[in-house]
Formats: sequence, structure tokens, C-alpha cells
Amino acid sequence: MEQIQVVAFKLGNEEYAIDVMAVQEIIRPTAITRVPRTKDFYSGVINLRGNVVPIVNLAKRFNLEEVELTEKSRIIILNVNDIRVGITVESVTEVININKDDIETPNLTNVIDEKFIAGVAKYQERLLILLNIEEVLELTEVAQDTEEIKG
Repeated sequence: MEQIQVVAFKLGNEEYAIDVMAVQEIIRPTAITRVPRTKDFYSGVINLRGNVVPIVNLAKRFNLEEVELTEKSRIIILNVNDIRVGITVESVTEVININKDDIETPNLTNVIDEKFIAGVAKYQERLLILLNIEEVLELTEVAQDTEEIKG
């Protein structure tokens, strides 16, 4: 049976997951520099070993209640289509192997916009919302914004 490996994390009352292949690293929250005239779901940028990395606030992106950063909070650094972006999450729970057959089409229209969801999987009595990370990050816009920041 074909499996995918995902990084699971909490945001609000839900547990989300993203394909581990998109995850470059997971770091503790660090100083975020605000950038004027960017979309409101951008927290700003961080300096990660000399690289400027835009940070997306997932709670704002999903129009969820703002989450306070705590000791458990993390920034997941993603590398998707050679674009590096960070997302702030409440906590990272674990890395999980999920059978592809266990992934179902979502019908969670009341939680977040459906275009952000790649599927839903049950794992040990928990429901994981698998994210379509390209849609979540609006990658073409992120690429343009990153170029403007570097420019």
C-alpha cells in the first residue's frame, strides 16, 4: 500500500498536515520583520542563515482566530517549487505515515476554504486536514513578493 509521510501540526482546534517532502526544517519562532504593503496574512520576513524567508500566519490565512505564539509554537520552513516560505503554527505534533487509500475528499466547508485542502485522513482516532500547500501559500505571489523584498 502506498504511503505518504506528513508533518502534523495544530492550529486552533484542528490538526493539519503537510507532505514532509515540502518541509525543509522546523525552527523556534524568531524575530519577524514586518514588511509594508504585503497581504495581511504575511507576518513579515525572517533572516534564516542569511536568507530572507517570508512568513505566513496560517491562522490569518484561514480566517481563524489569531493564535498566540507560545513555547510550543514553531515556524515550519517549506521549500516548494524552489520557493522558501515559513508558516507559523501553534505546535508540531509528529511525523506520520499515512496510507494514500485512507485520504478522503474533504467536506469541511465550514472550517477553511476548500481550495486549501488536499484531503482528510483518519489517523489513530484523529482527523488530519491535509493542506494543498501551493494554494495556501499562493506561491506565484510569494515568489514576486520575495523578489521585491530582495530587490
